[in-house]
Formats: sequence, C-alpha cells, structure tokens
Amino acid sequence: MNPHHQKGWRSPKGLLILISAAMPLSLGTWMALINNFAIERAAFDGADIGMLQSIREIPGFLAFAVVFLLLLFREQTLAMIALMMLGIGTAFTGLFPTFWGLCATTLFMSVGFHYYETVRQSLALQWLEIDEAPTVMGKLVAVGSFASLVSYGVIYFALDFFGLSMEWVYALGGGLTAVLTLFAWIAYPHFPEKVEQRKHLVLRKRYWLYYAITFLSGARRQIFTVFASFLMVEKFGYDAAAITLMFLANMAINMYVAPLIGRLISKWGERKALTLEYTGLVVVFTSYAFVDNEWWAVALYIIDHMFFAMAIAIKTYFQKIADPADIAPTAGVAFSINHIAAVTLPVALGFIWLVSPMAVFLVGAGIAFASLILARMIPPNPSEGNEVISFFRTVPA
Repeated sequence: MNPHHQKGWRSPKGLLILISAAMPLSLGTWMALINNFAIERAAFDGADIGMLQSIREIPGFLAFAVVFLLLLFREQTLAMIALMMLGIGTAFTGLFPTFWGLCATTLFMSVGFHYYETVRQSLALQWLEIDEAPTVMGKLVAVGSFASLVSYGVIYFALDFFGLSMEWVYALGGGLTAVLTLFAWIAYPHFPEKVEQRKHLVLRKRYWLYYAITFLSGARRQIFTVFASFLMVEKFGYDAAAITLMFLANMAINMYVAPLIGRLISKWGERKALTLEYTGLVVVFTSYAFVDNEWWAVALYIIDHMFFAMAIAIKTYFQKIADPADIAPTAGVAFSINHIAAVTLPVALGFIWLVSPMAVFLVGAGIAFASLILARMIPPNPSEGNEVISFFRTVPA
C-alpha cells in the first residue's frame, strides 16, 4: 500500500496534524508573553522590541539554506529537529531577562520555527492533492488555533489564578512542544517523497507573482505581529493576562473560521480570496492608525488575525503553478523572500514608532493595497503555463 494513502493517525495527514498542534504551544507562549516580559523584565522600549523582532526574523531570511540541509537530512527528519529547537529555545527564554539574553534565546528558537515551518509547508504541498489542499490546510490552521487556545488558556490561568511567573510559563510551553516532537519522531514511519525534490536553489521567472505576493505578505504580517500587540500594551496598558485573553478569543474564532476559509478558497479560487483579504486589510490598517478606543483596537486585532488563514491561498496558488520537483527548494526561497522586509522593517518602523505610531499602520495600509493590485493578476484557474494575467484584463464571471 502506498504510505501516502494510509488512513488513521499514523498517516501523513496524521503527522501534519500532530506537528501543527505541537508548534503553537511554544510559539503561542513566546508571542503571548514577549512584549510584557521584555518591558517588565528587560526594560525594553519600542526601538528595542523592533530590534529583537528583526533578530527573530533573520533565520526566516536565511530559510533558503534549508535546501542545503536536505543534502544531509530527509525533510521529515529536518522538520523534527527544527521543531525540537523551537521547544527548547522557548523553554529557556525566561532564564535570560536581558537584551542580549533575549536576543540569544530568540535567535535559537527562531531557527527552529522558521526551518520547521519551511519544511512543513513543503511536506504539506507534496503530501496533499491539489483538490483537497485548501480544505485540509484550513483544518490544519484550525488545529493550530486549538493548540494555541489550549496554550493561551494555560497561560491565562497560570498567571492570573495560580500566580506562576512568566519564566515558568515559558518552560511549560516549550517543554510540551519538545515532548510532542519526541513522540512524533518515535511513533511515525518515514514517508517517502512522491517526487524527488531538487537539492539546489530554484528561482524561476514564471514564479515572479508568487514571489512578489509572498514578499508583501511578509512585510504586512510583521507590522501586525510586532506593533499591533505592542500598541495594546504601550497605549492601552494591557497586562500579560489581558493580552493572553485577547489571543484566546483569536484562536477560538479561528478554530471555526479557518476551515470555512479553506472551503471558500476551494470554491472561489485564489484570486477572489486574496482580493477579499487585502481589501479588508487596507481598512483594518487604516483604522489602526486612528484608533483611540481599546475595545475597537481589540476588534481590529481579531479581524486582522482572521485574515491570516487567507494565506493558504498563496500556497495553493504556488502548488497549482509549480513543477512538483520545485516545491521543497522553492519553499525555502519563498520563506527568505517573505523575510526580506521582516528583517529590516521592525527596526526601521521601531524608530518611526517613537515619533508616530500612526505612520507605522499607514505604511501597513499601503502594503496591503499593493498586495491587492498583485492579487488581481492571479488567473481564475492558475496552472503551469497560466501563472499571471494582466491587471487590466476583464475576467468573465
């Protein structure tokens, strides 16, 4: 029997579900606490947090190196190693409450996260059939949201009801990821590649639209990830428990919404789905620039986070236009392209933030508008040889 057609928990889909649940236990813990931990324990200001977030994105910028590691490791094995690094790095974060200490632990856990995410995306696009990919990937987002919901729930009760320190919460979140990774390493067989992947960097002219959308997606995501939650802490005075409660609401909503978005992408196609996302983001980022009410800020944060699941459409667009042997090397290249802006923007915008937080979010609105223009260049039915259409072309209903 073809191992890719196995059913049950020891199938490729079962492994994708398990690791999709393991990752947010660490990353969710790190993201929920980092602003409060950095401000309260290490006395960070906006420029410091921007620098830390830029350092966090350096491994993403270097994700193209995954293709060279594939000369030494199988993709599935590399995913397990990287996920273990994420767990260990998160667990140790609370032990080094200084600028350079946080830089070191952040860099280590970020290598794990970005290399894991690069390989996981490659494996998902290889293991899933084109017609099922949006729906299954939507379900994987929902699984990740459920794991994040559990993580944030534990954080909230640990901080507010049991009085645990943030240091212990970091250790708990990272430790759970490490334990689940060890289980996945032992319990699952190795699944052979359907198509042997190229072991060298791949840059193709016909993928240019995918590269461009990926680049802008990374830029606008950084503005949200770094500065939207920082706004809640600095401007509205939210503590770690309140930020975690907001994250809980995000994940609870995404558990329901993400599978619907996956089905929507299957029904509408990538062009319409991304048009909806980027139109909404122009409105959201513009609203962020002028918000003065903390409840409106929370609502914008939740709406913005809901749009994250739409990124499935970028991946499935590439799956439809790609040579199957290009998936692994292009996943690394795409992650690097995604993080070009991520490495530079937090530092630059961190200094702009000191002068005008409003300007930071207006930059985000501009990036979302540029993404909208590119999304309109995706064909209604993309495929090899049909990757791009003119922005001015009228598409029949």
